[in-house]
Amino acid sequence: MKFLDALLGRSRPKQPQLDALFGVTGAAITLEASAGMKPTGEAAVCFKPASGQSFAAASEELKGLLELAVKEAGSTLAVTDDRYGYRWVVLSDPEMEDLVTSAHLVNATLEQHGFGPQLLCSVFAFADEQGRRFHLVYLYKRGSFYPFAPLDGERRDNELELRVKATLGGELPIEPELARWFALWGLPLG
Repeated sequence: MKFLDALLGRSRPKQPQLDALFGVTGAAITLEASAGMKPTGEAAVCFKPASGQSFAAASEELKGLLELAVKEAGSTLAVTDDRYGYRWVVLSDPEMEDLVTSAHLVNATLEQHGFGPQLLCSVFAFADEQGRRFHLVYLYKRGSFYPFAPLDGERRDNELELRVKATLGGELPIEPELARWFALWGLPLG
C-alpha cells in the first residue's frame, strides 16, 4: 500500500508522539534553573470537536472519563470552547510531573476514543520573574514544541519566545520553522 500511496502522491498524516510530552518536566527544570521561568500549574489540550449527534452524545461520556483519569493524578479539569470553535481541556495541578501526566492521559484518552486526528496541541503555562507569561506549545502534527508569549492587544513578545527557544535548544524538539509558531489568541489559561 505504501508504494501505491507514493505513486499517487498521497501521504499519511504523521502520528502524534504523545511520549514527547514527558520531556516538558525536564524542560521546566531547565527553564527554572537557567532563566528563572517557572510553571504556573496550568496546561491545556486542544482538539477540534466533530460535529453531529454522535459526538455530542460521546462528549459527556468522554468528559467523565477524562475527569476520572486526571483525578487519580490529583489534577483538576475543565472543558471549554473558544471563539474559533476549538475545544480545550484545561488542567490545573501545582506539581509539574502530575500536570504532564494528566495532559498525557487526556491525550491518550482522546486518541483511544477516535479523536487522534482532531488533536491540535497541548499547552503548558510558565511565567518569568517579572511576571511575563509564556506557553510551551506541543504541535501533534509536527511532533515539535515552540514557545508562545502573548502580550495585550494580540501582540507577541518575540524576544521572550527566542530566549525560551535558546534555553531549550537541546532539551526538546523545537519547531525549526518560525512560521509554524502559531499564535493561540484566546487561550483559556491564566
